[in-house]
Amino acid sequence: MRTWHIHIEGQVQGLGFRPFVFLLAERMGLKGWVNNGADGVHVEFNAEEALAERFYEDLIREAPALARITQHSMQAIPLKAFNRFSIVHSKAEASPRLLLTPDFALCDACRRDLRTEGNRRHDYAFTTCTQCGPRYSIIHQLPYDRESTTMDTFPMCPACQAEYDNPRDRRYYSQTNSCSDCGIQLSLYNATGMKEEVAAKELIQQVVALWSAGQIVAIKGIGGYLLTCDASHAETLARLRERKHRPSKAFALMFPDLETLEEVADVGKKATQALQSEVAPIVILPLKAAAETDLCLDQIAPGLQQVGAMLPYTPLFQLLLQQFARPIVATSGNLSNSPIVFEEEKALNELFAIADYLLSDNRKIVTPQDDSVIRFSPFTQQKVVLRRSRGLAPSLIHPAINWSKQSLLAAGAQLKSSFGLVHQGNTYISQYLGDLSAFDTQESYQHSLRHLLRLFQIKPRLTLLCDKHPDYAATQNALHLAQLLDSPIHQIQHHEAHFAAVLGEQDLVHAKEPILGVIWDGTGLGNDRQIWGGEFFQYQLYQFIRIGHFDYFDAILGDKMPREPRISALSACWGHPELSALLKDKFSSTEWRIYTRMLERKNPLQTSSVGRLFDAVASLLGLMDQQSYEGEAAMLLEQLATSYCRSTGLDFTATYLEDTLVGEAIPTDLLLQSLIEDIRQQKPAGWIAAKFHYTLVKIILQKAEQHQVRHIACSGGVFQNGLLLDLLRYHAPPFIQLHFHEQLSPNDENIAFGQLVHWQIAQHRSSFSKNKTNNHVFSDSR
Repeated sequence: MRTWHIHIEGQVQGLGFRPFVFLLAERMGLKGWVNNGADGVHVEFNAEEALAERFYEDLIREAPALARITQHSMQAIPLKAFNRFSIVHSKAEASPRLLLTPDFALCDACRRDLRTEGNRRHDYAFTTCTQCGPRYSIIHQLPYDRESTTMDTFPMCPACQAEYDNPRDRRYYSQTNSCSDCGIQLSLYNATGMKEEVAAKELIQQVVALWSAGQIVAIKGIGGYLLTCDASHAETLARLRERKHRPSKAFALMFPDLETLEEVADVGKKATQALQSEVAPIVILPLKAAAETDLCLDQIAPGLQQVGAMLPYTPLFQLLLQQFARPIVATSGNLSNSPIVFEEEKALNELFAIADYLLSDNRKIVTPQDDSVIRFSPFTQQKVVLRRSRGLAPSLIHPAINWSKQSLLAAGAQLKSSFGLVHQGNTYISQYLGDLSAFDTQESYQHSLRHLLRLFQIKPRLTLLCDKHPDYAATQNALHLAQLLDSPIHQIQHHEAHFAAVLGEQDLVHAKEPILGVIWDGTGLGNDRQIWGGEFFQYQLYQFIRIGHFDYFDAILGDKMPREPRISALSACWGHPELSALLKDKFSSTEWRIYTRMLERKNPLQTSSVGRLFDAVASLLGLMDQQSYEGEAAMLLEQLATSYCRSTGLDFTATYLEDTLVGEAIPTDLLLQSLIEDIRQQKPAGWIAAKFHYTLVKIILQKAEQHQVRHIACSGGVFQNGLLLDLLRYHAPPFIQLHFHEQLSPNDENIAFGQLVHWQIAQHRSSFSKNKTNNHVFSDSR
C-alpha cells in the first residue's frame, strides 16, 4: 500500500470534477481526499500500484464532459493515513495557476427539471447544476467556491444544502445551487423606474404579454442585459432601431426551439451541434429561399439573406420562449458602439432610453460579456468565430506553447478589442470588448483587465506588449501602464501579430518549413508608416519577412474612408478613364471637386488594404456607397458572389489577372481595370463578384507557388468571408496545407494572442541566433 498524489491542470474547476473524483474513488474503495487548489485539482489516496494506475486512467478518461485537461501527473509520496475519501475545502494560499471556466448554457437535465410538474425547480428561472450555469461572469476570486462568487449572498435552504452535501446528487458541490425558496429573485420595472407589483410566478406571463403588445423589454442575462421584443412586430423593430441608433446592422434572434428555427433557416449538422452546445452561441445561418414566416426579416437583417440565431441558453429565457412560442429579437443592451450594460443601477439609468420595461434579478454580474457569434462557410462548413465571448472566453486551451516564465500582458487592438495574459504558463484571452474609440468601452476594457489581474494576483512587474499604432487606446493604455509599473514594453506590428496568432493557434511556431502568411484586413499601421491590409509574409526560423502586398492607393479622409465604400472606389480606381462615368453620381459636386483635388496632389498616406478593396468593388457594383457598420459592404459582396456560386459551383476559372505574373506588389490597378471592363460590358454582377473572390484565391496560390511553400496560414478580418475560405480550400492543390483560426476569430480579436506569440517567437529567435553563432564559431575553430 502506498500514498499517491494526482495533479490535474486545465479547465477543471466549477464542473463537478471533485464530486466525480469522489464517486470514482468510492466505487473503487479508496480512501483519501480531493480539492481545488490554486493550480488545479489535487487528489491524494492510498492504493496498491495497479489499482492506483487504474484509478488514474479512469479519472482522466471519464472526466466530466466539459472539463479541458491540459496536464496531469501521478506520483508516489510518503505514506499517509486516511479514514475515508472526502472533498477538502479549497484554500487560496498561493497565486492561482489554472484555466478559468466560462459560463455554460442550460443543460438538458436542468431543462427537464424546469418542465417537470412537481419538481422542486419547476419554473424556477435560475436552476443550475455542476454542468451548467454562470462561472466566469460571477467569480470574485479563485479558487472557484461559492463564497468566491456573487452566489455568496444567497444562503441555501435545507433542501438545497442537502443536495449540495449529497455525493449522489448531480448538484453535489454545485456552487450556483439554489431554488425558489432561497435563490435569486426577479423584478420588473416600468419606464419610470418603478418596480411593478407582480407576483413572482406571474412575471413570465407578464413579459410575454408585453412582447405581444409590442413592448421592448431589457432582460438581464448571464453577461449583461439584452434588449428583446417580438421579432414579427414591424413597428417595434423600427422603434428599437431608432432608439438604439442602429440603422441597419442585423439583430440576433432567439428561437424557442430548433424546430421553429428550421422553418426559416437552413440549419446544418455543425450549426445544430453549436446551437445546442454548452456555448450556445449566436450562429449565422442562411435563410430558406421560400420560407413562409411572419418574421420581419427585412427589418431584422436588412439586405442580408441570413439570420443570426440562438436558442434559449438560460432557464429564464427557456421559460419565456417556451411560453411565447415565437422568435424574439435579443440584441445587446446598449447604444450602438457602447459596451453591454451589466449593472442594475446603470441599466435603470440608461436602458429606458431604449426599453419600455426592464426585467432584472438580484444576482450581481462581475464580468460583462456579449453573446459569442460564429458562422460556418457555405460549402465546406469551415467554422469561423466572429465574436469570442460568453461560453468561450477567457481561457485559451493551448498547451503546445512553452511560454517563458514571466507574466505577459498584451493590450490588443482598437476596433475589435481584447487583451491577453500569459501567467504561470497559462493563456487567457479576454472576451470581445468592442471599439475602444468610445470612452465607455475603454472603461469596460479597464474593468475586465483589472478583474483578471486581481483574480491571478499578478505582481506589478509585467512585460507589456502593444500595437505600433500610437493612436490606439489600447496602445496608449499599455504605455501608461508600463510607465506606472516601471515595466518593459514592446510594440509589435499589427499584421505580424495576426500572423503570429494563427501560427500559435495551429502549433506552427517551431515549423521547419517556410510558411506563407496571408494577412488581409481593413487597416493596420505598417513598418513603413503606411496603412497595410493586403500583406504576404514568409515565416521560417522564427523570422517574419514581408514578401508582398497589394499595390498602394491613396488613403484619404481618415475614418471617413472605411465608412464610405465610394471613397475607396474613387481612390483605388483613380486615373481610370471610366472613373467619372462610374462614380461621379455617387458624390455631390462639392465632394467631387474636393476629393479629386486631394487625389491629384501627392498623398503621403497610402494603403494596401484588401478590406478597402472589397469596399471599392461593392461600390462599383452598386451594392453600397455608405455603410452604417464595419464590413457591411463586404458582406453584401460576399453574399452576391455566394448566390452565384450556389447555382454554378466552386469550379471557377475566370480571373482578373489571367496573364499577369504576380510579383512582390499585386497590381491593384490592373485588377480593377479588368473588373471595370466587365461592368462596362454589363456582365452579371454575381459573376463579377465571384470572379473577384476567385482572383484573390489565385493570387494566394500563385504566391505559394512562387515561394515554393506547402503551408499557407490566413488571418485578418477579410478571412471572416466564408466563400473565400471555401474557394481556397477547393482550389488549393493536395500538397498545400491550409491553416485557419479555430478557437479565435480571424479579426482583430486575435491581435492580443498574436502579440503574446510574437514576443515568444522573438525569444526563440534570440536563442536560435545565439546557438547558430556558437555552432558557427565552434565549427570555424575546428
